[in-house]
Amino acid sequence: MTFWYVYTLLSLRDGQFYHGFSSDPFAREKAHNRHENPSTAKRGPFELIHFEAFVSKADALRRERYFKTTKGKVTLRQMLREYLNHKNSKQQDNKKDES
Repeated sequence: MTFWYVYTLLSLRDGQFYHGFSSDPFAREKAHNRHENPSTAKRGPFELIHFEAFVSKADALRRERYFKTTKGKVTLRQMLREYLNHKNSKQQDNKKDES
């Protein structure tokens, strides 16, 4: 059985999300970090921060489209709020250390 994954990458350069789908989200993360995708080539490096598995490719595509909507972005930020809060506080600490 093949699974399809919806994945979310966090750009460590601009702090924005990138959503995609693939049968191998780990290989896709590596491809994005090797600048193989023109739409993300200048936004890397990336960190894989979320993925969901689906048996149906159509279901995975529908979920990817949802995450690209305003409501989907809000939902994802709520789902990942602890991670994102920790990441933001860590970045603020690093900025203080650089001062």
